[in-house]
Amino acid sequence: MVRVRRSTVLDAPIEDVWAVIRDFNGHDRWHPVVAKSFVERHRNSDEVGCVRNFRLKDGSVLREQLLALSDLEQTFSYCLLDTPVPLFNYVAHVRLAPVTDGDMTFWEWESQFDVPAGQDQALADLVGNDIYQAGFEAVRNHMGLGSETWLR
Repeated sequence: MVRVRRSTVLDAPIEDVWAVIRDFNGHDRWHPVVAKSFVERHRNSDEVGCVRNFRLKDGSVLREQLLALSDLEQTFSYCLLDTPVPLFNYVAHVRLAPVTDGDMTFWEWESQFDVPAGQDQALADLVGNDIYQAGFEAVRNHMGLGSETWLR
């Protein structure tokens, strides 16, 4: 089993970051690889069990299901249902926490999944860099925070 964990700190209050990433179907507004997205069966994007169906800019189609969402803890979890990438049993968790020194936000994104033999590192890098790290930077840009503004 492969485990990927990435984290960052955003120079923005936790409520502002949560408002952007909480929408399970809103990633097409900020993630650079997502072209369009919709929630199947006209369910709400914050309804546990809903399935988002989205197309990447390269034409790939993926489906993910929301497993848990907590406004109190500012967390959500989801799993991959369909993907052209050989990630099996993929479950991801997103967690925000306040950084009280400066009213900033700690953001952790992690997952576990199985892959075909010999593809561990390549697929871990794909998830960690092309999805998670790119997502951090995209939210920073979407919120007008600039790159790594918290490092002074």
